[in-house]
Amino acid sequence: MNYAERHVLETLIYLPMLAALVLVFVPRPQKTVIRWISIGSAIALLVMSVYAFLAFDYDGGARFQLQRSYPWLEILGIEFAMGIDGIAAPMVLLTGIVSAAGAIVAANIQRDNKDYYILLFLLIAGVYGTFVSMDLFFFFFFYELAIVPMYLLIGIWGSSSKFKDFDRPKEYGALKLVMMIVAASLLIWIVIIGIYAEAAAGSFNIEIIMAQVNAPGRFSETFQSVMFLMTMVGFGVLAGMWPFHTWSPDGHVAAPTSVSMLHAGVLMKLGGFGIIRIGMMLLPEGMQQWALLLFIIGTINVIYGAVSALAQHDLKYVIGYSSVSHMGYVFMGIATMTSVGLTGATLQMFAHGIMTALFFTVVGGIYERTHTRDTLVLNGLASKMKWGTAFFVIAGLASLGLPGLAGFVAELLVFIGAFRTEPILGALGVLGAAITAVYILRLIGRTFYGERDKKWDNITDLTSREFIAATILVLPLFYIGLYPQPLLRVIRPGVDAILAGLGA
Repeated sequence: MNYAERHVLETLIYLPMLAALVLVFVPRPQKTVIRWISIGSAIALLVMSVYAFLAFDYDGGARFQLQRSYPWLEILGIEFAMGIDGIAAPMVLLTGIVSAAGAIVAANIQRDNKDYYILLFLLIAGVYGTFVSMDLFFFFFFYELAIVPMYLLIGIWGSSSKFKDFDRPKEYGALKLVMMIVAASLLIWIVIIGIYAEAAAGSFNIEIIMAQVNAPGRFSETFQSVMFLMTMVGFGVLAGMWPFHTWSPDGHVAAPTSVSMLHAGVLMKLGGFGIIRIGMMLLPEGMQQWALLLFIIGTINVIYGAVSALAQHDLKYVIGYSSVSHMGYVFMGIATMTSVGLTGATLQMFAHGIMTALFFTVVGGIYERTHTRDTLVLNGLASKMKWGTAFFVIAGLASLGLPGLAGFVAELLVFIGAFRTEPILGALGVLGAAITAVYILRLIGRTFYGERDKKWDNITDLTSREFIAATILVLPLFYIGLYPQPLLRVIRPGVDAILAGLGA
């Protein structure tokens, strides 16, 4: 490895932390300077994320690449170890894309934008750290670092909502989100400590623990069964798993636009990634025992989320429940324990992260201009927001699985894997896609087309910043939809290695 490859992963963690530190010393009134430092740092992260993805040698034979390790607490075998495999590499790329778009959109923040960007960069550092950590202790540390800033970001800069029958204060959404995810994190911490103690390897390093998984008498079937169930629930909460999903739509509605982008775009993916990284890799027998339950829950996610989205009138609630539905495909793909299904689940995390961030970019623009997200009030916006309409329609078509966009490829792989393992559940998953088409097309027709109310005569189209952010998100949707091979050839080695550990 050259110098850049040796240090790229740690730089992805250090740079957002450094950006946050630099912002601490920038005078608060210098809002333009703060914006440029933040956007420049986010663009640099995008460039390095692309570099890390392209540096991954899918023909190189090594399962984990770009590895770097520093001792931290030797008495417990804790080290700051980093590396990526075929599953983590696309997630690093996803984080770079969504973070860059989110930082650009966040330039709209006027009140205390310095503090906002500091918290946003801490969140981004936590996400990167989770995806690249090879040590379970630091995996959990960065996982928590990604979650904690959400409370302040939503509680301070979010928005409260008043509906016909109830109110949703922003503090409610922020507190519910953090309390549910932190409670689930307790299960994850128990699992990590349990695996460390049971492996008796004197190390939290994932590769070292993996070597103990198949050691005679080391990880009993009962131990793996109990630990995997806790892993599935612990990470499943963050991924929007039914019936623990209710924090997610409420959090989306309360969050400012860029936080919603990162929340749905990358934070929810930490849940699916955790099930793969810890559940499938370190607890393979437990995975086999609970796969059918995960499959059933994933199918419920798909149907329930789609039907719930169909019943909503708030744009953010529609997208929030849509995210619950689409994450169900991730669970289904993982539960197939097949190469095509797990590949589809990984690609679905990437595609959904991009399309949902694009949704929230446009919805945020609509809310700033109209001060409402009520689809019963919004109508005919296409005549005034041509670019906003175009981007929203592209995101919607990707969500319903239109061929030529990334969502189609991901769902196709999941469906094929599902029909090969559980045909009835696979058929229900296809039904969920049909319901998705109904609410997406209805949403587009109701909000953007038809006769425009006179109250919207003076609204404007997307600003140049919003246009650039949306373009950053649209390009990979088309690229992966038309030519998915660059992503698939990186994902497949990681998938094959995991399935080999499962004996599949």
